[in-house]
Amino acid sequence: MLSVPSFLLRKLYVKGSLQSTSQSVSFRLRNSLGSGYAEAMSPLTLDGREMPMEDTYFYVDSEPRSFDTVSKDNPFSLLLNQDTVITVENVSLSPEPHKVGMEFKVPGLGMLRFDFIDQPLPGDQA
Repeated sequence: MLSVPSFLLRKLYVKGSLQSTSQSVSFRLRNSLGSGYAEAMSPLTLDGREMPMEDTYFYVDSEPRSFDTVSKDNPFSLLLNQDTVITVENVSLSPEPHKVGMEFKVPGLGMLRFDFIDQPLPGDQA
C-alpha cells in the first residue's frame, strides 16, 4: 500500500487560519495535492486530546457535516484548490501555539495522519 508522508499532508493546512472563539475552534484546509476523499475520520486532536467527533465539523455546500457521519457512502472530500473549513464546537484555545492533529482513511492508501502547530487568532470562523 502506498504511503503519503505527513510533511506533504501538512501542506493541506492553511497557515495562520487557526482561530478560537469562546465556543469553538476553526481552521482551513486547502488541497493543492490532488482531489481526494476519506471514507472514515478519526477524532481530531488538540494538544493530544481527542475531540468528540459529533462536535467536529466540515462544510459541504455551506452545510455542516460532523466527522462521525463520514463513511464510504458519505465521504469527506477535499477538492483540488478549494478551501474546507474544519470547526470544533464546545472548545476554545488559549493564545499560545497549539498542536492540531488529523487522521483519516483514504481508499488505497489506508490511514493518513498529519499535525501542525499554530497560534490561534481571536475571532469568528476562519
